[in-house]
Amino acid sequence: MVLTKEIKQCMEKSVLCWLATSSADNTPNVSPKEIFHWYNGDTIIVANIASPQTVKNIKQNPKVCISFMDILVQKGFQLKGNAKIIHKKDIGFLEMEKILAQLTGGKFPFSSVTLITPEQCKPIIAPRYLLYPDTTEEEQVKSARQAYGI
Repeated sequence: MVLTKEIKQCMEKSVLCWLATSSADNTPNVSPKEIFHWYNGDTIIVANIASPQTVKNIKQNPKVCISFMDILVQKGFQLKGNAKIIHKKDIGFLEMEKILAQLTGGKFPFSSVTLITPEQCKPIIAPRYLLYPDTTEEEQVKSARQAYGI
């Protein structure tokens, strides 16, 4: 699955993403991630800053789900696929680290990266768009700003 321009733009507007994993015994775990980006057109990279459970789960079960959205527009994407942990000694780590380190501003060290290869994608949209089909993104942003007090 290739990440579309729309998916990449949404990812760049998103402050956080949520990465869902599952252990070998199928115990679920969802963890917010602050440093993530698309990589080589069809994968996603996530800095493992404080993610011991995420890393452990991916080593046991590579199936993951990652979600992100523009919190004001309240539209985003959910992608499902496979992940693997890339360590400093692995091929490609330095290139991935360079991309993610720019996002951290050097403030969050990390020694591994989660590399996600999406296989499925579906949009996420706020219920208001479905219940009130005439809702514009501008109206939704105004409503979200009021709700969040910004």
